[in-house]
Amino acid sequence: MEIRKPSVLVIKSILTSLVVGTSLFASSVLLVRSTPPTQLEKVLEAGELRILSSNGPTTYYEGSNGLTGFEYSLVKGFADSLGVNLVIEDQPNLGQMLDSVAAQQVDFAAAGLTALESTDTTLRFSTPFMQITQQLVYNSRLPMPASIKDLKGKKVLVIANPSHWARLRKLRQDFPYLQWQPLENAEMIDLLDMVNKGEADYAVIDSSAYDLNRYSYPKARLAFDVSDPQPLAWAFPAQKDNSLFDAAQKYLNSIKADGSLAKVTEEFFDRHIEEVTTGEAMAFTYRLEQRLPQWIEDMKLAADKFDLDWQLLAAISYQESHWKADARSHTGVRGLMMLTKNTAKAVGIKDRENPQQSIYGGAKYLRMLLERLPERIEEEERLHFALAAYNQGLGHLEDARVLTERMGGNPSKWEDVRKYMPLLSKQQYYSRAKHGYMRGWEPVKFVDNVLNYYKIIAWHQQQEEFRIATTGAGSRLSANTRQTGDDNQNSTSTHQETGTAISVL
Repeated sequence: MEIRKPSVLVIKSILTSLVVGTSLFASSVLLVRSTPPTQLEKVLEAGELRILSSNGPTTYYEGSNGLTGFEYSLVKGFADSLGVNLVIEDQPNLGQMLDSVAAQQVDFAAAGLTALESTDTTLRFSTPFMQITQQLVYNSRLPMPASIKDLKGKKVLVIANPSHWARLRKLRQDFPYLQWQPLENAEMIDLLDMVNKGEADYAVIDSSAYDLNRYSYPKARLAFDVSDPQPLAWAFPAQKDNSLFDAAQKYLNSIKADGSLAKVTEEFFDRHIEEVTTGEAMAFTYRLEQRLPQWIEDMKLAADKFDLDWQLLAAISYQESHWKADARSHTGVRGLMMLTKNTAKAVGIKDRENPQQSIYGGAKYLRMLLERLPERIEEEERLHFALAAYNQGLGHLEDARVLTERMGGNPSKWEDVRKYMPLLSKQQYYSRAKHGYMRGWEPVKFVDNVLNYYKIIAWHQQQEEFRIATTGAGSRLSANTRQTGDDNQNSTSTHQETGTAISVL
């Protein structure tokens, strides 16, 4: 094979081409750098989307699987669609939040805002993702008011939020006899609580707050709307650069079109709360007989390994999944024991929907919680605290214990902690808590339900063992009777006496 060396002319030509190419590349780089990056390009280059929000029930809060919340789910979806991390800065002051957005100190704000929150032309709002109305609620001991006219001479509680109050002032222009009573440093859930307890007869709250909390305050009934629907949206700075704003618009329109927005809205605001009705009792009995038996042996093995009662594991798994191995939640938990990804990793299981792994992981996690509780919590109290932590995490549990002590209760007594834990759903309390907002009534209900199911399952197992024992005794007696013959009066008498004894037992 002949190898030829390049001629001098060829070499010069190559060098000339490289010089020209390099010059053109350098020129193009200078040209690109001379054009400022768009807001969207800045977000993509930084690898993070920075927003302002306010910790709370409809925005974002720390759940058992990390951050969650209605608006958090939407913003996180947007960040994921861009392939960047979501960074949330908490700002409870509405005025400061909007000022920061207008000054372009963050990318945008997502905190249950409407376009009516500000008339500042330095802000613009995205396409709305939800409509809310202001609604009148009343205490159920009173007749339901049919219209605004029925409120003549009545005092109606409202929160002293400037924008909220502004809308009601407009309403009073048409109905001058209305008597609003604004409450300082209060929020919607406080008004619901006061009406539910009978401390107030009427209050005006947002429909989103009512939908989210209506099952927790059953005596606060809905009467009618007192405003037109208001669109919830994200607040962006008003600037010539539309790149990030347009990307958000495209994302919001896409999740409306494909049904994702409706699904998230339903998961947070239209949850079906199962009542303990005759139908639910029948369903539980059916599942007890048809679903539970296939998991009992696995539960017994896991319970033995981690020194637990298998019937307690059965009660937890019923509360969590109704004994469905492929159960899933919108928060990301899965399986019989509804484990989070982080929990599964901590207990060393790979497949959360594998029933054996799920049962093993749930049992190991419960044992870990029991052992991580402070030693000063006495043995008979530890199960209640561990179950609450199973539902909400040790961080929120510790917040509740700190609050209980601050309120004068015993942080090592579940009966005291359960009284104060629901307060962590109110801003005046969760704003001072390390882990922020918590749906504080949920772990209390979780503990109650699990212990009730535990008692029912234990009773059912006792009855089942008794039935098997008596059926076996009856079979043996029948066999003996057939062998000795019915003419043996002593044998017949013994059978009858034994049967009577069994019935008494």
